[in-house]
This record gives sequence, C-alpha cells and structure tokens, in this order.
Amino acid sequence: MTDDHRPFHVLLGPDGAGKSTVMAEVAARLPDWRILSTDHDLLGPGHDLVGALRRHVVDDVLPHLGTRYSADFLASLLQTAVVHLRDELARHDGGPLLMDSYYYKILAKCRLAGIRNHPMYAWWRSFPKPRAVVFLDVSPASAWRRSGDGARLNPLEYSGDRPDWLGFESYQTSLRKLMLEEVRDVPVTIIGEQPSAARAADAVVEVIAP
Repeated sequence: MTDDHRPFHVLLGPDGAGKSTVMAEVAARLPDWRILSTDHDLLGPGHDLVGALRRHVVDDVLPHLGTRYSADFLASLLQTAVVHLRDELARHDGGPLLMDSYYYKILAKCRLAGIRNHPMYAWWRSFPKPRAVVFLDVSPASAWRRSGDGARLNPLEYSGDRPDWLGFESYQTSLRKLMLEEVRDVPVTIIGEQPSAARAADAVVEVIAP
C-alpha cells in the first residue's frame, strides 16, 4: 500500500477544538467522503470494541495511572486506536477520506505522559502519510470554557493532579507544539479559531474539497 493508493486528509487539533462536531458537519456536506474516527458517534458498525477500550482508558486506567497501571500500559491501550485507524485505511476503497487525528495526537499525549522514546513510535511513523493535515486551532482559554471550566476534562487533557486553568493551559500549549512537530513533514493548513462549528466546517471543506 502506498500513499498514492490511499490519499487521505487528517483533521487535527488541540483538546476542545471541536473536531468531532466539525467532522459530523463535514460528513453531512460531503456525503461522498468517508469519515474515519474512534469517537463513539463516528465509529463504523461492528467496531464497538474500539469505543469500549477508549471508555476503559478514561474510566479505569487514567484514574489509577502510576499506581495500578503504568504509562506503558496506557500507551499499549492507546495504540489500539492507532492500529484501528491504520487497518480501516488499508481496507478503504480509495475514495476521499477524512481521518480524525491519526497517530499524531496520541503520540503527542504519550510523550506528555512521560513516554519519551518508545519503539512503537517508529512503527506508527512508518504508516502511510496523509495527503495533507488540516489543523483546527483553538485558544486554551476558549477550550477551557468549552470544557465547563475544567469540569469535563480527563487526566490526558491537563497537567497536574487536578484540572485547573494553569495546568490546562500548560498542557494544551505543549500538546499543540508536539502535534505540529509531528506533522512538519506533510502539508499543513492551520484554521484559526472559528465562531461556530458550522463556520469551522466551512473552512475545513474549503481546504479539503475546494
């Protein structure tokens, strides 16, 4: 499988950027495009296990990270999402496809969790490269408000023992830097913060299907 046989775009962005909502909007506007994500509402039929593993990461692993579960164990579970996306890409018929985050965001989060140089990173980076990345940006302040001032955050979205503004801002600033570092070898279009999901979807569609 070569990149030319499976051209696809990746939608990337910090926590709180609204990617899932925007992808649903894009799906409605571009019915010929396939939307590939590990979000529960966007998973294809027969892939409930992927959503269940994601829920277990948030509900069962993150609260006990460093005690019952190691960072390597966390990374192993997160890898299931990456491999699922790669497998679905391999099965795809070659039509236009928009993928949520790919391995870029998970790799950045693993690094922020303290896993600096893991052998699986080289494997992920060997996966087919997208035609382009669309980076849906949002300021940490706006993302913080969207999270209910931290009420809806999980421990992979902030630094420290509890969700406060300083830990969130620090984490999201570092996450953004690492994600952009990961995609430096592919074309990237950064879409600045938009006033609504509809406007953000307009901007994404303009980039991927001009």
